[in-house]
Amino acid sequence: MLPPWFINLIRPVGRVLSRLIWRLNYKGLENVPKEGGLIIASNHQTYFDPFWLGFPIERQLRFLAWSEIFDWFLVGRLCEMFGAWPLEIERSDPTAIRRSLQWLRGGGAIVIFPEGGREYADGKLLKFKPGAVRLALETGVPILPVTIRGGNRVWPRDARLPRLAKVEITYHPLMHVAQHEGEETRHAARRETQRLAEIIEGRE
Repeated sequence: MLPPWFINLIRPVGRVLSRLIWRLNYKGLENVPKEGGLIIASNHQTYFDPFWLGFPIERQLRFLAWSEIFDWFLVGRLCEMFGAWPLEIERSDPTAIRRSLQWLRGGGAIVIFPEGGREYADGKLLKFKPGAVRLALETGVPILPVTIRGGNRVWPRDARLPRLAKVEITYHPLMHVAQHEGEETRHAARRETQRLAEIIEGRE
């Protein structure tokens, strides 16, 4: 991983370039906590998403990324350099979970894409997996829901190369998850995951 001071130097450069190339615009940055354990949960439209949403956040971030992309030379190396951890999407991954819990309990911030994969060109959300909410229930840290719009026109999963389009990223107010008295953890995770999806989709 690149040292934090070097990443902080790169942030403004990446933000300016993204604004010039994709007219990237940010909303709700005042909702981003400057310290404390935090789960950043976003919809996933392009391979650029981790970098786009991380550019304006001036704190060290970790990312949970699909394990197979670490075998791709360019994308895999970039993910490693910017603090990504591999995650097995199709099955339980105790190593990734253990790392994430330790990081969050130590006051760190971690980025998760609950869809588990990139959206198609229509921009419709894929079904959310409950991992982000389960981590929040386990650690008691808040979730920062993030909505990326326009990325589906830049580089969706059915396109081979990126294109030019306007992108907007919105950081919503913090979401605090809770398990009701007598409620099973599995049911609470499903309920709160649905609420998270509705916030990100703009239906709440």
